Amino acid sequence: MPTLNADLIIFNGCVRTMDPNAPVAEAVAMTDGKIIAVGTNDDVRSSTANATRQIDANGRSVLPGFIDSHVHLFQGSAELDFLPVGGLTDLDALRPLVDAYVADRPDEPLILGVGAFYGLFEGVESAPRIALDNLMKDRPFALLAADLHTVWANTKTLEMAGLLHGAYMPEGSTVVMGDDGLATGLLLETGAFGPALALSRTGGRDMLGYVTGADPDPAATSAEREADKALLLKGIAHVASHGITTLHNMDGNFYQLELLSELEAEGRLNLRIQIPFHLKNFDSLDRLEEAAEMHRRYTGDKVWSGRVKMFIDGVLESRTALKSRAYPDDPHNHGEAVFDAEHFNAACVRADALGLQISVHAVGDLAVTRVLDGYELAVKTNGTRDARHRVEHLEIITDADLERMKALNVVASMQPRHAVFGGFFDPPAPNTIFFEDECARAYAWARVRQSGIPLAFSTDWPVVPVDVMANIQSAVAPMALGSDWPDQSQTLQDTLTSYTATNAWMAFKEDHHGTLRPGLAADLVILDGDVEAQDLQGMAKLPIAMTICDGEISYDAGTL
Repeated sequence: MPTLNADLIIFNGCVRTMDPNAPVAEAVAMTDGKIIAVGTNDDVRSSTANATRQIDANGRSVLPGFIDSHVHLFQGSAELDFLPVGGLTDLDALRPLVDAYVADRPDEPLILGVGAFYGLFEGVESAPRIALDNLMKDRPFALLAADLHTVWANTKTLEMAGLLHGAYMPEGSTVVMGDDGLATGLLLETGAFGPALALSRTGGRDMLGYVTGADPDPAATSAEREADKALLLKGIAHVASHGITTLHNMDGNFYQLELLSELEAEGRLNLRIQIPFHLKNFDSLDRLEEAAEMHRRYTGDKVWSGRVKMFIDGVLESRTALKSRAYPDDPHNHGEAVFDAEHFNAACVRADALGLQISVHAVGDLAVTRVLDGYELAVKTNGTRDARHRVEHLEIITDADLERMKALNVVASMQPRHAVFGGFFDPPAPNTIFFEDECARAYAWARVRQSGIPLAFSTDWPVVPVDVMANIQSAVAPMALGSDWPDQSQTLQDTLTSYTATNAWMAFKEDHHGTLRPGLAADLVILDGDVEAQDLQGMAKLPIAMTICDGEISYDAGTL
């Protein structure tokens, strides 16, 4: 091997390259943000003897940097500074947390609890706004559900947001009204809770890419832009601490692209991220020209676009996911269709014709069917191409649609900790969300993979923590919930591939990052141990030792 100039060498590692042609190695060398050698300790070190820095991995696992292919970066970053209430199921337990949070933030415009579980309001007889008034009456106070699809707001919030007496809502969003003619405080989906979250200290700018897909109006001031960039940097550092080097965002606008591109130009962005255009159900198809403009304008090494995101339904917990059969505990409710079929199909055809990738939130089985209808029409209208369109979540799917996904070359983008057997959310009571015979078609990771459908894994942060190792544990060692629930467990190798090489391929970046081979980006993660030797039930306990993005250390736990 000829002598090479290297900035950094990692040696004595258990290197898993995710390259099927050379799956294992001992050492990796890199320079100028690129991998220049992968192989044995002797070969790599002898060819790069003058390396600036050498790191002895001492038997630790070295992997391609993790790619989280479904996140909400801006909102996740903002939530790091809001009131965490995840895991609580008793409103009374909120009181000391709220009191302490308020005491430290006398000028907070909206006291916002984040990560709230639906169980907080189970058995509560009063309207949510009254229950929250009992905790805080004189200041705006609201709780954002962990799934980002529901908000519970007190009376003050509803008054200030102009929602107390109801308001016009786009299809799929609801301000739930009480018998007294006033809003109950239950706000379902983005159109309903967007005005409430706009009261927060961020002015709702962190949620605009999710709620409207539009830019701040009025435009953010210079001070607000700098504050938002600082917020994003805090979130990016948090992400890097979990071994992540690339994100696929699931909401977007020009504003996010501008901020991230500014950070890249300033040399402060140690992460790669794709930002999509978010098409809402109230948007005309002409807005897709904005998506095309995003694609033309943002094609950088670290910040790029090229994808359209849509929502076709809601979530199971609030009974807004669109199902072919009504919910067992709500026999007249099939969920909510966010788009009507004609509008959605036309959007798929237009976006596909523009050469854009499409990803659609579809939780219920009827929602998945409608997404595939749109993709199928795009193929019939525009012809077959390597589109790699995505279905996000598909938490329940029919056998027929498994076959259609394979035939249409559609990617399954799923989140292990969302599953009822993922260990993060409490499993629902029998015959509430699912009928018994539907369980075999729910969170069907194994069936998806066995069907030959490309399977990508992600967290959906901040819906669940952006903790890759905990999600890996959910995939390789899911909870056993009984005979109604088939074993959907994944092998470790398949799971790691779904967090690295598959996610890179899904974004058309397989020749840029996602595997460890010469010529590709120097994006790596070093785990603080050997992942192959780790107990499957203890994957979440395996720490990250170091994260490297573009050849630069973006996180260092100090253990190497």
